[in-house]
Amino acid sequence: MTLDVARFLDIEPVLAHANPVERAETIPSAWYWEERFHRLDSEAVLGTTWQAVGDVAQAAEAGAYFLAEVAGDPVIVVRGDDGHLRAFYNVCRHRGGPLATCAGRGKVLKCRYHGWTYRLDGSLRGVPHWDRVELFDKGDYGLIPLPLDVWEGLVFVALPPAPGPVATVVEGIAERIAPIRLADMTFAHEVVYDVGSNWKVYVDNYLEGYHVPHVHPDLFKLYDFQSYVTETLPTYSLQHSPLSNEDNLYTPDSGRGEAFYYWIWPNLMLNILPGRLQTNVVLPIGPDRCRVIFRYYYADTTSERARRLIREDADYADRVQQEDIEICERVQRGLGSRAFDRGRYSVKFEAGVYQFHELVRDAYRGWMTRQNGAGARSPT
Repeated sequence: MTLDVARFLDIEPVLAHANPVERAETIPSAWYWEERFHRLDSEAVLGTTWQAVGDVAQAAEAGAYFLAEVAGDPVIVVRGDDGHLRAFYNVCRHRGGPLATCAGRGKVLKCRYHGWTYRLDGSLRGVPHWDRVELFDKGDYGLIPLPLDVWEGLVFVALPPAPGPVATVVEGIAERIAPIRLADMTFAHEVVYDVGSNWKVYVDNYLEGYHVPHVHPDLFKLYDFQSYVTETLPTYSLQHSPLSNEDNLYTPDSGRGEAFYYWIWPNLMLNILPGRLQTNVVLPIGPDRCRVIFRYYYADTTSERARRLIREDADYADRVQQEDIEICERVQRGLGSRAFDRGRYSVKFEAGVYQFHELVRDAYRGWMTRQNGAGARSPT
């Protein structure tokens, strides 16, 4: 099955840059629920950008590996005998079987289907029961590598060609949050949520504090809402606010502190508070479904106070997440109704949403330009 440019010619008028946010309309509702846009997101957005897949501690020693997904494709990240971290499609070159079905460690990567084995650098080592096969060169059947980069201990993988260094995408973040150092945080636990909405609905919701007083009354008390600010940069946005003076989960000694909420194009969030990092990765599953992977990191994971904080943090974050899931699923139904096509933006609170929509337009337009230039159709 192919993704045909002709199927998207009707959206060309909408691909033009929007008006300034004060006069702009949101992207069309069909972009949130039509199957063709789910496929287009995979090709034009996730398939052309760095995707956060985990952290270096998940493959700290030679032979350790973990699994991820990039634009719907299965990926394996492995630490080689030479200490290098590499990414490959988690796909055997024989019949497409998986090299692994869960994280692990080994001296080789062995296909779970027919037992082909690969060295940790991806080269093919062993092929059982292959003595009568003709015109076969092992050198032609190594694993297919993928671009990989690391920033602040987080691992990013992309589909080829590599979209440039990750450092250019996140430029300025490490300096802004100093003296907090994300690479010094220790992983504590992971939570995965399946959400009945398009991934863009979830990102929209993350990118604005407009809904917080109405959807998250407890969270609203945690922040100095009047000081809530959104800043947009070319490849990310930042929402930040001083924490309230009240004694709360993140400032147990009544220190004021600050919360940084970074969204990095297209589907990564970094929630940074004193002593804590939470990463969120949003993966499209279908036109009206997405999966959100939360990973929690802390400066301290061993003291009694830290263990209590982590438990309380998990409970609190889950309550907020359930509120977000409910509203996102209701919005998804509203976007599919006859009553809605395009809305407007709050200038004060929805600058991040406006930026996201502009980047989606750019990605769609870039894909159409490339396909028209190539004179070919793109596989899905």
